[in-house]
Amino acid sequence: MNSCFGDIIVVTGNSNPKLVDDICSHLGIEKGVCDVRTFSDGEIAIDIAETVRGKDVFLIQSTSSPVNNNLMESLILLDALKRASAGRINAVIPYYGYARQDRKTRAREPITAKLIADLLTVAGADRVVAMDLHAGQIQGYFNIPVDHLTAVPYLARYFKEIVKDEEFVIVSPDLGGVTRTRTFANELNLPIAIIEKRRPKPNVSEVMNIIGDIEGKSCILIDDIVDTAGTICQAAKALVEHGAKKVYGCATHGVLSGPAFERIENSVMEKFIITDTIAIDREAAGSKIEVVSVAPIFASAIRRINANTSVSEMFDK
Repeated sequence: MNSCFGDIIVVTGNSNPKLVDDICSHLGIEKGVCDVRTFSDGEIAIDIAETVRGKDVFLIQSTSSPVNNNLMESLILLDALKRASAGRINAVIPYYGYARQDRKTRAREPITAKLIADLLTVAGADRVVAMDLHAGQIQGYFNIPVDHLTAVPYLARYFKEIVKDEEFVIVSPDLGGVTRTRTFANELNLPIAIIEKRRPKPNVSEVMNIIGDIEGKSCILIDDIVDTAGTICQAAKALVEHGAKKVYGCATHGVLSGPAFERIENSVMEKFIITDTIAIDREAAGSKIEVVSVAPIFASAIRRINANTSVSEMFDK
């Protein structure tokens, strides 16, 4: 592919260096020399040690834990790149933090997903590349181009051999995830079921009803974000109580905070599959968690964006 916007330069902060190294390996380039450190009082200091003038720069940084530190690193890096006369600045955000607060559900609530979009734009981003946003409408919070990638077809491919042996159903853990579940199910040509639940407060959910036939069948739960893992583990337990033979779980973003590792390890799930949009402690993860890399997806998208060719074609069958 011929570049339309100058040579590709990839820079990153400290959120997920392994993913960035893997993306650069797929691109066949060296990662840009960039030192992100802190002063003794915690202020972030940036040193970009190579020229970015006129280059097509891709800042790859998940806003995962520690969320505020990684977000500030992104904003300061964007400002540094803008002031260094980068030709185009692409903010590649494998995991978009603060996305769960995407609308007002109560009085006096913030809409942090919109706030983060404004901050990224003002800091200097010309384009955003994100993966499996918690809500698709977040794309509309930006007044710059957004390329919305998905890991759902790649997660589905992990199960292609597994589903050959038994009768499977793909299950959405809530009503809001039905579209994602249908996309996943279409990849494997399987039926879907839906768990109806209510969420009285953040990180707490109660299963109300299961819509669909899961009795005597194996199930795959699919979600976008798993944080404390309470919801997905409770959903898996409910499926077994309603007659499911086996339950697998998968999600794009493994936030996995608090008791998540312990809950997954002690759950009824056979395996729990996540991607590497967020770096996790492999030693603490236990035996049930497996990771699928999304580095090839991001590398392909970066090449296409740089060459000004279609990104959506990546997901066309």
